[in-house]
Amino acid sequence: MKNFIQKIYQNRYFLLFILLFAYVQSIYIRIILRKQINAYTFTPDAALASLIGSGFLFLIILFFIKKWNKSETFSPKLLFKIFGASLFVYLLATNTLGLSIALLFGNVERNFNQETFSLSLFSKFLDSLIYGGFFLAYYYYLIHKKTAKKIAIYNKAMTESKVNQLKAQLNPHFLFNNLNVLDQLIEEDKDKASDFLNEFAEIYRYVLQSTDKELIRIEDEIDFAKQYFKLIKHKYHNAYQLQIECKSIIGFVVPMTLQLLLENAVKHNLGTEKNPICIHIKIDKIISVSNNINLKLNSKPKSERALKNLKEQYRLLSEKPIQIYQTENDFSVEIPIIHN
Repeated sequence: MKNFIQKIYQNRYFLLFILLFAYVQSIYIRIILRKQINAYTFTPDAALASLIGSGFLFLIILFFIKKWNKSETFSPKLLFKIFGASLFVYLLATNTLGLSIALLFGNVERNFNQETFSLSLFSKFLDSLIYGGFFLAYYYYLIHKKTAKKIAIYNKAMTESKVNQLKAQLNPHFLFNNLNVLDQLIEEDKDKASDFLNEFAEIYRYVLQSTDKELIRIEDEIDFAKQYFKLIKHKYHNAYQLQIECKSIIGFVVPMTLQLLLENAVKHNLGTEKNPICIHIKIDKIISVSNNINLKLNSKPKSERALKNLKEQYRLLSEKPIQIYQTENDFSVEIPIIHN
């Protein structure tokens, strides 16, 4: 009983629509038949009876749906089969009940003569078509809504899974590159290598913490980029220079976005004290990271795996993609700011 009441509450708006439709229909029929308007015209008894009768029809349709339909889709053939069988059972059941009541009160001749029975049967058939059609449309809407929700949950799970896979590729990449730098520093300057290792440990703690996050605040990413650039300065001194211009820090980005672009600029361009590579990060409505070009002789194409992975993460998490621009003298990347 509790479950039945809960079902009625869940579908209250549809049942209210059926009641209002039946009420308007009853008023219209009474005005047409009686050709007058009085207090009786607006009584809700016929509408309530239609609601109860429609509820019985709905239960019959549900019975045949569960009996014959094993999936969440309807073929036209199955739909006609369910609807036809439901109408037949409903008309048979209601007329059998009506005949039993007529026999009980001795009104068989008045209620079941040929003319009255034909008109009553035709009226019930039309009502069944109308209310049964309403119910099937509503039921199909609920199934469609349920399916759409399942698809949305599935797509979200797939997106999260894919983002995690991409992060799993980026983190070892970050670790490997910096261990290479550490290895070189150990040979050149052990004291500098020790400082580098301490700072790198702090930075990698951030990397591990951000692994579980799809997005991170812009201000946190800026702080991380500044710390990471200190590692670059350990090895290259003033051969690479960083300028950060912030007009707005409201919003989120994919973790390690700026670090990857800084690393990309250093990896592909040869900077010197006299001709440094100047990296400019500007944060406004979007994030723009640009640098002058002085390509290394052994530089790989810009479409390396890490940058591809970053583009893929933004494709999954943002409506706007990453934009890459390159001229003869400059290379720049535009990153969308994610606000949700």
